Amino acid sequence: MKIGIIGTGMVGQTIGGRLSGLGHDVMIGTRDVAGTLARSERDAFGNPPFKEWHAMHPGVKLGTMREAAAHGEFVVNATHGVSSVDALTTAGAENLRGKILIDVANPLDFSRGMPPSLAVSNTDSLGERIQRAFPDAKVVKALNTVSAPVQVNPGLVGSGDHTIFVSGNDASAKAKVRELLQSFGWGHVIDLGDITTARGTEMLLPIWLRLMAALGTPLFGIKVVQ
Repeated sequence: MKIGIIGTGMVGQTIGGRLSGLGHDVMIGTRDVAGTLARSERDAFGNPPFKEWHAMHPGVKLGTMREAAAHGEFVVNATHGVSSVDALTTAGAENLRGKILIDVANPLDFSRGMPPSLAVSNTDSLGERIQRAFPDAKVVKALNTVSAPVQVNPGLVGSGDHTIFVSGNDASAKAKVRELLQSFGWGHVIDLGDITTARGTEMLLPIWLRLMAALGTPLFGIKVVQ
């Protein structure tokens, strides 16, 4: 399957590498291809520059955001949540039309330092804002409640039987995303309902951040038991 990923950060790299390893035709999109490849410094979280990761994943193509969105049958939003709508606008509404758009981002606002707050919550969500901005795309919120390594390999946490959630208006799109999640190893996927339910998963981030601080690791998950 052809998959376009918007965003070259750690999340985009992790998802892109896993999808490529599963045999998908992956292109990652950036605003500035030459600038992304020229960057030699580590990012704010200490991760190595993109070109080092790309050298280890030569099968993953790099293009502009527009090229990546046009390339993908599925498109993944792996940008910073506060700039996601702008980034997807750059990618082009015409390149998202009719496609499944998996939104893994969270609207984290770092303007007041750590821990970040949510730029939108309670009565709205980033997932809803993206769906409103791109009404012809089939937005599915998923994977935003775990860290990037766990997103693509739930077995990193215990027995791997913890829970992941999906939200979206299109039932067939959610079913296809579920299949993709299962290929990553997710066995317990809960469909919360329409895209408004993304408010709930995005609002898990404040407790997720504090759990990460208390546990000293981002390698954990949430398990729903009945």
